[in-house]
Amino acid sequence: MKIKLLKPVLASTVAAFILAGCYNQPGLVQDTSYDRTKTGAATGAVAGALIGYNTKGHHKGQRALIGGLLGAAVGGAIGYSMDQQANEIARALGTGVNNDPLAALDPNRDIIVSKHPNYVKIMFRDRMMFPFGSSQLRSSARYKVGKIARLLQNYPQTVVGVAGFTDNVGSYEYNQNLSERRARTVANILAVNGYPKIKGCSYNKPIAPNDSSVNRALNRRVEVYLYGNANQMTNPCR
Repeated sequence: MKIKLLKPVLASTVAAFILAGCYNQPGLVQDTSYDRTKTGAATGAVAGALIGYNTKGHHKGQRALIGGLLGAAVGGAIGYSMDQQANEIARALGTGVNNDPLAALDPNRDIIVSKHPNYVKIMFRDRMMFPFGSSQLRSSARYKVGKIARLLQNYPQTVVGVAGFTDNVGSYEYNQNLSERRARTVANILAVNGYPKIKGCSYNKPIAPNDSSVNRALNRRVEVYLYGNANQMTNPCR
């Protein structure tokens, strides 16, 4: 990067973090780190500065600074929206945001809401979602998924993905079909701003080794992913 571009980019990035720190989401069950807000603002600042600098014409440094500030505002707003959704969903589901990777190994946690750099994840344990071998939601689970759907109506820009996971009892093909049907059942409720992308993962990507009934229960789950845009989506089975 040229030296004369470095100053506007740095200025834009610093402003991005200042903008990110201006938000304060009230509530009892929330994560106030707002990492997505800061990451989005910083990324937007750099991208905006580069676009401004590379645009034809005079005053490249000034355009880079303006572009960086605009990029920071847009990127920060998207990141803040995802942070806000995580806190609102956790509150609606009667839990908090938990980013501890070991939380998934706690059999007493039926719902885990976590925030990641590019998405928010809601993990539902199989035992509170479906009867054994079924893809029909229990009434209590339908109610909880419906709460997420109602919140998503306030965020029409959010892109949703749903993935189903099983244990390794039975053939891979049987579990592939079951995991996909379960993901589709949840996706049907969440299709408020467009139909979610669904994925049946069979017994790929286990949380724990499938060597005991307790561990197999940990692996049976449905995960809902919320993204700021479709370009951030990844394969949940890998």
